[in-house]
This record gives sequence, C-alpha cells and structure tokens, in this order.
Amino acid sequence: MTTQRHYFLDWIRIFAFFVLIFYHTGMYYVTWDWHVKSPYASTAIEPLMILSSPWRLGLLFMISGVATAFMLKKIRIGALLKQRSWRLLVPLIFGMFVIVPPQSYFEVVEKVAYQGGYGEFMRLYVSGYHGFCRGDDCLSIPTWNHLWFVAYLWVYTMIGGLIVWLLGARFQRIADALGNLLTGWRIVVLPVIGLAAARYLLADQFPATHALTNDWYNHAQYFYLFALGALLAMQNNFWARVEALRWTSLALWLASWALIVCYWSIPEALASSPEVTQWKPLMRAVYSLCQWVPILTVCGFGHRHLNFDSAKRRYLTEAVFPVYILHQTLIVAMAHWMKPIKLAPVTEGVFLIVLTFTISLGVFELVRRIAVLRPFFGLGRITSQTSAYAGQAPAIAATPAR
Repeated sequence: MTTQRHYFLDWIRIFAFFVLIFYHTGMYYVTWDWHVKSPYASTAIEPLMILSSPWRLGLLFMISGVATAFMLKKIRIGALLKQRSWRLLVPLIFGMFVIVPPQSYFEVVEKVAYQGGYGEFMRLYVSGYHGFCRGDDCLSIPTWNHLWFVAYLWVYTMIGGLIVWLLGARFQRIADALGNLLTGWRIVVLPVIGLAAARYLLADQFPATHALTNDWYNHAQYFYLFALGALLAMQNNFWARVEALRWTSLALWLASWALIVCYWSIPEALASSPEVTQWKPLMRAVYSLCQWVPILTVCGFGHRHLNFDSAKRRYLTEAVFPVYILHQTLIVAMAHWMKPIKLAPVTEGVFLIVLTFTISLGVFELVRRIAVLRPFFGLGRITSQTSAYAGQAPAIAATPAR
C-alpha cells in the first residue's frame, strides 16, 4: 500500500479530457446523431472514434475513484462530501443555464428550423418547453448535455463516501484483498467479467440516456470502475503490475478494437441474419475487453513514463475542468457559424480543434484570476500557490493527495 501521489494519473486525466475536444469535434463529422452535423458527415473517421469511445469515460470515472480514496486519507468524509458538492454542483447548475443552452439553441435551429432569437429560446429553455420535436424525438430542456459526467460523479462520490463510512476499517481490508487478487491474468479477466455482466444483463433493457434516472447500464459500468479506482488507489503493487502488462494490454486493445470495427461495419442488410447475430454474445465480451484493456494500457504506460511532477502538470491540472466545461459549446457554436463558409472538412476540423483549445484556455486564464468566477468553473479559492500554477485540483477528479 502507498499514500504517495500518483502524478501519472494527473497526466492521464489531462490527456483524457483534452481527447474530448478531438472526439466531440469528430462527432460533427460522423453519421451518429449529435447537436449539429456537418454536410460532409460520413463513416470515414468512425473507426478512429471507436478507438476511444468504449473506455475513455470509464477511465475518468476510475481516476475519480482513485482521487476520492486519496482525499479520504486527507480529510474527513463529511468535509469531503461538502467540498465535492460545492465544487461539482455549482459548475453543473451554472453550466446548465449559462454554458450549455447555446448547444440546444443551435440544435433546434438546425434540426427543426427554429426561427426565434436566443432570448426567446432561453425563455422556453428555462420554462422546460418540450415542443422542439422531430417526429417522436423531442428535445428535453433544460439539460446538462456533456456535463452529465459531473452529475454522475457527484452521485457516485456521495454513494462512495457513504459506503466508506459504513465499512470503516473494513474498506481498507477489502482494498488490500482486491490488490492481492488482481495478479497475472486476473488483472485482465476479472474486471472484464464485471463489465461483461453489466453489458449482458442491462445494455438492451437500459440504453444510455445520461439522464441519471433509468440509466442503469451506464451506472453499472461507471460506478463499478469508480469503485475499482477507489479500492485500488493505494495498492502500489497493482500499479506496478499494470505497468509490466502494458504491451500485452496494448495488443489486446488493438485486437479488440479491430474486431469491434469489423462487426459494427457489417451492412444493415446482413446485420440481422443468423450468421451475424450468433456472434453478438461473443462481441459483447470483446467490447467489454475493449473497455478495460485500454485503461490498463494507458495506466501502464503512464506509470512508466509520466509519474513525475512539473509546473506544466500543476497548471494543466487546474485548467482541465474549465476547458471541459467550455469545450463542447465552443465546438457546436463555431461549427454552426462556420457552415456557410464551406471550408474543406479537414481544414474546418483543424480550425475547430485549434480555436476550441485556444479560446477555452484563454477563458481559463481570465477565470482563474477573478475570485468570484472561480467557483462557477470548479476552481478553489485563490492562494499564493494558485497564482504560481499550483492551485487545488479541479472538482472533476481531485488531485490525489500525498
């Protein structure tokens, strides 16, 4: 067991949140439903999107569980839950009524040809209007859109804190037992069994809604990974074993990804044939493997190469939550505004990524200097360390404490 800070997880969290900018920019160009769509949308980059979609959010929930466990070693459970509530719920509510509404506005402009101005739309938004429909598909407002992660993380933190309080010293004994159990092939197989069970039992009955209620498949996989992170946080031998398995995990990741892409690329005319449907149970297990082994890969290489501190880490650790809050609204708004220019998709996509990074980091630079704005973006109080880029970790997944 260790109480040493896991700097590599800070770097991985930064990497994972910044990947969201690329991913959500990609959502504009694929055939999957999203708030706004490019006229050039196609299946071309969907295999690259699948490279991260099965595991990216699971990784973030697992890191959040690690961070929660470390914080519980530093402060009392009650104080942690109070702090997490302030640092998560304030940005969530602010985001729902200030940051997120432009996404819904541009969505109804493009999907249902809404002609009203933004002020009129906001009146409907805050009143819970449900008349923006395409057939049976109606937009539910107000909404948290991409900020659903914050709501789920708050709920999981509250539940996790209650469980730790009820277990007391038994929590650490369970964590030690799990750390001793996950050796060799068990590191890969046992967590995959848990993810596969959730997929087999719940995925069909409870498709993803991100609405918190009636989203039991997502809860089964994400709280499971959050709990794994909390239990394994201080199991130093576990992280060393993950590092040793990094190349094996990488091979399993790429193989499972290739199989998933091939399976999902089967034409619809053939997808319902007996020859294809007989493979569905096996492919669910492959998908569950692709949820876990990329996490092992990223953590393994991170533990090997990124377990160090620096001023850049401290700066980006504070920046990542404000960037997360802002990025999707920036992408949606700029994609809508750029559409009449008719740029080539590659050029337009690069512009969207660059502008999202620069504008969101520019807003962060402003917000971090104004005390009254900091809580709305999940930042703590200004301290002498904050001004030197060593501020408190963002609420999205607090930095593991020493």
